[in-house]
Amino acid sequence: MVLESLLGPVRAEGKPWEMFFVGFLYSSVAILLSLWVFRDQTSLIMVFLTVMACIPIVYNTMKLEESKDMSILEERALIKEHNKAIVFLMFLFFGITLSFVMWYVFLPSNVMAYAFDKQIATIQAINNQVAGNAYQQFSTFSKILFNNIKVLSFAILFAFIYGAGAIFILTWNASVIGAAIGNFVRSNLSEYAGLLGFEKFASYFNVISVGLLRYVLHGIPEILAYFYGGLAGGIISVAIIKKHYKDEKFSHILFDVSELLIISLAFLLVAAFIEVYVTPVLF
Repeated sequence: MVLESLLGPVRAEGKPWEMFFVGFLYSSVAILLSLWVFRDQTSLIMVFLTVMACIPIVYNTMKLEESKDMSILEERALIKEHNKAIVFLMFLFFGITLSFVMWYVFLPSNVMAYAFDKQIATIQAINNQVAGNAYQQFSTFSKILFNNIKVLSFAILFAFIYGAGAIFILTWNASVIGAAIGNFVRSNLSEYAGLLGFEKFASYFNVISVGLLRYVLHGIPEILAYFYGGLAGGIISVAIIKKHYKDEKFSHILFDVSELLIISLAFLLVAAFIEVYVTPVLF
C-alpha cells in the first residue's frame, strides 16, 4: 500500500505533529466519498472509511511496540517508548476530530443533518440519560465512569481480536465529539450573526475555542485511556500471533500490559471527575 510505505510508525514517532494533518486528510476524504457514493449511510460509512485508512499505521504501531517489549526490559524506559506512540496517535485523533468539527459546521444544514444523523442520535441519547438520572453528582460520576469502562473494555477486546480494532471505537468517538463540538459552534454562532468586521471574526473564533475547550477538558484523558487500553490489547494480540507466549520474556510483556491497563483506568477516573465536577462549573 502506498500510504503504508509513506507513513510508518518510526517516522510518526519522530514527527508526531504530521499525524494531525494525516488524520484530517483521512477523515475529510472519507466524508466526501461517503457523501458522494453512500449518501444515505454517510454517518457510518465515513467512520469505516477513516478506519480503513488508519489501519496500516495503527497495526504497524502495535507490532513496533510489541517488539520494544521484547528488547527493552526496564519498565520505565519501556513506558517512555510507548508514550511516543501515544503522542502521535493522539495527533491523529485530533486531526480526525477537527475534520469532523469543520464539516459539521460548514456543511449546509440539510446535508449536515443526514451526514451526522447517527452521531446526533448518540449525543441526544447520552444527554437524555444523564438528565434522567442526575439525582446527585456522585451517581452521575459512577454512571459516566462505568460507561467509559465499558468502552475501554471494547477497545481492549477489539485491539486483541483485530490487532488495530480499537481505532474503530476511537474514530467513532472522534465523530461523536466532532459533532458535539460542531453543534455547539453552530448554535452559538447565530448570536454573532449581526456583528460586522473584526468583531465578527473574533466572536466566531471565541465560540470555536469555547466549544473545543468544553469537550477537550475531559475528552483528552478519556481518549488517552482508550489509546493506552488499545495499545495493551494490540501488544498482546501481536505477541500471540508471533507465538511469543512461548518465550521467557512473555511474562515481561504481561507485566507491561498490566501497567498500561492501570494507566488507562487512572485516566478514566480523571476524565469522569473533570466531566462531572469541573466542566459544569466552568461552562
